Amino acid sequence: MDAANTRRRFDDLVLPHLDAAYNLARWLCGNASDADDVVQEAFLRAFRLFGSFRGDQPRPWLLAIVRNTWFTTWQKRKTAAETEYDEAAPPGDLPDWHGAPGDPEQWLLREEDVRLVHTALERLPVVFREVLVLRELEEMHYRDIARIADIPVGTVMSRLARGRRMLAAAVVAMRDEGAARSTVSAAPANIVQPAGGPRHGLQ
Repeated sequence: MDAANTRRRFDDLVLPHLDAAYNLARWLCGNASDADDVVQEAFLRAFRLFGSFRGDQPRPWLLAIVRNTWFTTWQKRKTAAETEYDEAAPPGDLPDWHGAPGDPEQWLLREEDVRLVHTALERLPVVFREVLVLRELEEMHYRDIARIADIPVGTVMSRLARGRRMLAAAVVAMRDEGAARSTVSAAPANIVQPAGGPRHGLQ
């Protein structure tokens, strides 16, 4: 296949998934500037590797390149502490549910405050954040997530289950904090009575 046909096929198959690539990069990087750099580099890599692509589902293939590009860049800039998060930690390490329903996925689907969910998602360790983004936001199958993250399907499922609980607990905690701040700000200030007895009415 000549260069013009290769570029045309690349544009037809891969470019439609630019938004998905950026969405994943944005959640992994945590900021738009780094996400732009990762996506640009990932697309360059994807074009170089396009000759080896086989099949008719380029999105998982592209997102795997995005994820690997981010990981390579991220490893250069940060320590590996977040990617080495202890998945075997006991359940006691998870925040309390504070009375939330028992099914975190259904609970999150009923929530209307997307901003809180997004803020909580940004605070999760990346090993949980990436599978949640791919499953809940990109609606990808377990096998495709496993391919992108380079982990077994069983690990995908366990990370999703744990990540959903952590996310729901974080959202509940933030809602509780917000309610507590609202209560404090709405409470009347302590009034010091002036000498001579109480005063009534607006002063």
